[in-house]
Amino acid sequence: MPAKKADIIAQLQKDILLLQGLKPTLNSAAVDVGLGPIKDAFPNRSFPTGAVHEFLSTATEDAAATAGFISGLLGCLMTGGGICLWISTSRTIFPPALKSFGIAPDQIIFVDLERDKDALWAMEEALKCEGLAAVVGEIREISFANSRRLQLAVEQSRVTGFIHRHQPRSIGTTTCVSRWRITPLISEQEDHMPGVGFPRWNVELEKIRNGKPGIWQVEWSAGRFRPVHQHIAVVPQQPIRKIG
Repeated sequence: MPAKKADIIAQLQKDILLLQGLKPTLNSAAVDVGLGPIKDAFPNRSFPTGAVHEFLSTATEDAAATAGFISGLLGCLMTGGGICLWISTSRTIFPPALKSFGIAPDQIIFVDLERDKDALWAMEEALKCEGLAAVVGEIREISFANSRRLQLAVEQSRVTGFIHRHQPRSIGTTTCVSRWRITPLISEQEDHMPGVGFPRWNVELEKIRNGKPGIWQVEWSAGRFRPVHQHIAVVPQQPIRKIG
């Protein structure tokens, strides 16, 4: 009996993914914890590990939201006690806050450098280390050639890389498997309890190789991502006031 058209297409998609360096990994399902409908955007409905993901942010609030979302992904990747390198030219994350995402501060090694050039070199060398669970690089600019070097590194090691570019001068084209924009949403208090609610984000997946881009609203609670179905307002941006 001839194979169904859908089966042929599915097999071709898998073959294309292999040719592009996206090999199936044993721990890929761990990152899908609570991602809900976002999984439908990924090839084979599984977050691509062993690849490099690019995140863009503009405002300071967006940068903080992006760091939080990446930390949630890291928490899923590092459930087995793995180690991550966090390389930055302008680190702003507060290490103790990582415990909210299931990460002990001593699971992350912070490397602070002055130039993007040095950070990119350190990230490439780190991504070659098979003993790491993930590598995060906070840089501003990256060329296509540099992104290609990072991609070649993860194709060998199967380590997952995250690039967070805050206020880049130009976006350009990269070999990263995905491009994200994360912005904060106004949280809601749980059962009218006092204090601050769970962190919530507007998640925009601008591109995903062999996937389906989209926009979702999610929050982090009880150690996992949870889709937010009702409409939630985006945090308003305050105009800059001149003094004097």
